[in-house]
Amino acid sequence: MSAPTLERRGISELFPEGSDLETWIGRRKRKEGVAKFLFAFVLFVAIGALATLLYTVINSAFGLTAVINEVEPEEAAAMVDPAASSPAELGYDKLVSLLEANISHGAGRRLEREQRFYEDRLVFESEAKWAEVCASAEPPTGCDAAPRDHSGVLQIVNERIINPTVVETWPLTESLLRGPAIEAEILSDEFQAEFAGARPEFRAWVNRRFVTSPQSPRPELAGVRTAILGSLWVILITVIFAFPVGVGAAVYLEEYAKPNRVNKAIQTNINNLAGVPSIIYGMLGLAILVRALEPITSGSIFLSGASTVSENGRTVLAAGITLGLLILPIIIISAQEALRAVPGSLRAAGLALGATRWQTVRKHILPMAAPGILTGSILASARALGETAPLVVVGASTFIVQDPSGPFSKFTVLPIQIFQWTTRPQVGFQEIAAAAILVLLIMLLALNATAVILRNRYTGRAQ
Repeated sequence: MSAPTLERRGISELFPEGSDLETWIGRRKRKEGVAKFLFAFVLFVAIGALATLLYTVINSAFGLTAVINEVEPEEAAAMVDPAASSPAELGYDKLVSLLEANISHGAGRRLEREQRFYEDRLVFESEAKWAEVCASAEPPTGCDAAPRDHSGVLQIVNERIINPTVVETWPLTESLLRGPAIEAEILSDEFQAEFAGARPEFRAWVNRRFVTSPQSPRPELAGVRTAILGSLWVILITVIFAFPVGVGAAVYLEEYAKPNRVNKAIQTNINNLAGVPSIIYGMLGLAILVRALEPITSGSIFLSGASTVSENGRTVLAAGITLGLLILPIIIISAQEALRAVPGSLRAAGLALGATRWQTVRKHILPMAAPGILTGSILASARALGETAPLVVVGASTFIVQDPSGPFSKFTVLPIQIFQWTTRPQVGFQEIAAAAILVLLIMLLALNATAVILRNRYTGRAQ
């Protein structure tokens, strides 16, 4: 600081002493206290918002319900095994026998044509008719699909024989605080007059059956298995496409590209693309992947005539590439930041010892940057897992019971399923939407935990 400036401000102001020093220190402490309070308040608001979200979801995913069964579970099980207390305790053959004795032959044929019950024999269809149907121009899915498993047959028993109907629901907090009163209300004459045969039942909407069952038009029987498999397939295609392309682009821009106008323009556009609304990527996917490249994304160019070929390009492959384009700028930027964090002396040392630039990058730079690259890529994939708008535009199904079996299958994903259920006014759909949100949150937490584990592991190796 120059002498005139010192004279203008005064020595006592720059270097306070005595009471001036105490006043100055007190002023700084007050400012520090205000800043500390503001940061603590913001943290409290964020934690409160998150806690409110979790409370709302959990409060809806559990609680008392009033249920009317067409046939009580114990009565249905006793039809084929008097010792069983519920159909879940029955073996596969007895479940099929229960179906055979309680549903019409026409309904059984439709179920068997969707997916047969046994590999070596038919239950509702004759061998001659089955051969004729499977030899037709458009054979049913049961001709090629694997037989149903125990959970699949149990789902049909619940849907077509027990046939539960939830007529009223209560949230978890009210169920815990007013449980006996709610049960008495359900069993009261007034309630029974409106819903004859209703009985109280505490229901955890998110359970093993919910996770392993396909979709259903009835909330009591609906599950998210199809949506979970669709989400996993889409994320797999997304990562396979976006990760190598994004990391490769980052390596080129950081290690090889010269600082000229073209490369600066490319970098600017990558930064801008990271902020483009996701629905724009959906429109791009619809125009290019679904329509222009329909022979590729539908699979007809590769698997002509196969049962796994979709009728159009609205497939897992188109959705995965669309989401790959969405998170590609994020992966590039995060990988660039990880590469910049590697000391430049490491590059200079490699080149000084006679290694080529690629050898230096492959053997030294990438291993050092791997924790940051993997963390950024997995967090970007977690964002893709929660996207809805691009997949709605690309053509994800809102109701589908057939599990995706490959990149050319039709599909749905958890966010779309949640959105579709929250728009339904019937009793029970809001509750299964909350249960699906919990499943999605668990999947996101699993992805984030994977990012932390990989970061810690590769950080240890790099050191």
